[in-house]
Amino acid sequence: METALQKRVIKIDANPLLAKNANRSSYLRVAAYCRVSTDEEEQLNSYEAQIAYYTEYIAKNPKWRFAGIYADEGITGTSTAKRKNFLRLMSDCEKGKIDMILTKSISRFARNTVDSLSWVRRLRAMNIGVYFEEQAIDSLKAENEMLIGLFSVIAQAESENISANIRWGVQQRMKNGTYRSNFQCFGYRWGSNGVPEIVPEQAEVIKDIYDRFLDGLSLEQIRQHLQSIGATSQNGGSNWNRKTIDTILKNEKYAGDLLLQKTFRVDPINKTTKKNRGELPKYLVSNNHPAIISRDKFNAVQMEIARRGSKHKRSSKTKTEQGKYSGKYALSELLICGECGSHFKRNGKRNPDGTYTYYWRCINRAENGKSHCSCGGIEEKKLHQAICICLNEMFTKKDETIRLLQDNLRYTISGEENEKSIFQLERQILILQEESEAWMRMMNSTTGDAEKYFVSIQTNFVKIKDLRQQIEIAKCGSESDAAYSDERSRLEELFKSGTISFDEFDDVVVRRLVECIRVMADKRISVLMKGGLQREKDLRVAQ
Repeated sequence: METALQKRVIKIDANPLLAKNANRSSYLRVAAYCRVSTDEEEQLNSYEAQIAYYTEYIAKNPKWRFAGIYADEGITGTSTAKRKNFLRLMSDCEKGKIDMILTKSISRFARNTVDSLSWVRRLRAMNIGVYFEEQAIDSLKAENEMLIGLFSVIAQAESENISANIRWGVQQRMKNGTYRSNFQCFGYRWGSNGVPEIVPEQAEVIKDIYDRFLDGLSLEQIRQHLQSIGATSQNGGSNWNRKTIDTILKNEKYAGDLLLQKTFRVDPINKTTKKNRGELPKYLVSNNHPAIISRDKFNAVQMEIARRGSKHKRSSKTKTEQGKYSGKYALSELLICGECGSHFKRNGKRNPDGTYTYYWRCINRAENGKSHCSCGGIEEKKLHQAICICLNEMFTKKDETIRLLQDNLRYTISGEENEKSIFQLERQILILQEESEAWMRMMNSTTGDAEKYFVSIQTNFVKIKDLRQQIEIAKCGSESDAAYSDERSRLEELFKSGTISFDEFDDVVVRRLVECIRVMADKRISVLMKGGLQREKDLRVAQ
């Protein structure tokens, strides 16, 4: 017969963090949360008053034990992410250090409806209540959640209304030019009179960047140059990156202007900032502060940025239609094939002695063969010599050539006949449109073959499209007086030296003077200078 086993009872102690609710009859560990949204003196006084009030209030209740004051000053209530003491309070609650939280109102706790409800629910899941004094609401009571949500919505709406009022006030100050921007810009510092003043050492770096960009250097080449000379950047070091240089080149502050509302905040709750691409007006304050770069030079740089950014691909192997600017060699931009219109690229050929001979080849011929272009390669040394000979010949009579170059440059860039040209182009478009409408009526009324009318309409459409592009080019010419002014001043600076000599090929000088160089299949080159002066040279006899 089996012996009956004796029962045994083993006590498993409760988790002290979870057993706190059983001891609530003894005392509650109570903490308070305070917050003010600005650092203004009046609100800081309120902040200190809240701390003093809750310290005394908790101490008066014999059933409460003081668990601390958690306070954030000068912090917005629309987000909990940056409220360090609020997050510390929540962390202590999760660690079981607090049984109850006191706060003045729901708007002090959070002005974001989602944040307010989510934190209240998390605390209630841990059996921790939040008591909002102003509304007399205890979050532990489930029936109060709807009221908490309602007051949270009101608090959020109030925050949005305040933000809208502030934004309206800022925009009004922008309109009348009294808005004071947060002017933190490399090359400037705040002066004693409250107006930005130029930092001479940094201004020299800015000028160097603009000059080298107009000389044809790429952003990477400028970056390497700045690091090689040890130029000090905005953060005090000597490291530069292309993004910083690009920002400097596009920053209107260096021309003495201030463009306001470049960005805007989408909403005051998420605080997402978006670049203003036309959703809101912008305000340009001219002559706001001393300029480091002349406005003519700044505008010339913007035109050069646009020119480089609008380049089309040169190689048929390029996957996208967008081309890429190269500032390594001046001839990469200037050499044009006179047979097919393609650009040239530089190739090296290794000699038996280990040295290299460099050639410039038509990209179209190099990629597609002789059947597509008959223009052969040119040895770089002979090409440089021929270009220098052309420039020396054009500058035999220095003063006359410079005057002619400047006059032609003015006509070429500013285009005095632009208005007439635009009128004629628009007139041609009108004639083609009337003609197309006539073809359309005939196509709709005919009972025979309408295909010929359709082809005529398509042909006119292509012509109209081409004419519209010509109008845009002509309009750009009418807006380019600044480009002429800067180009002329750069040429004058180049010609200041007593003797102009082109004995050696110089990328910078060639970029400044030459518009393009056409290479013919019979080994002739045609050098076209800016302003229209032109000279040809046979490479077979150039010495």
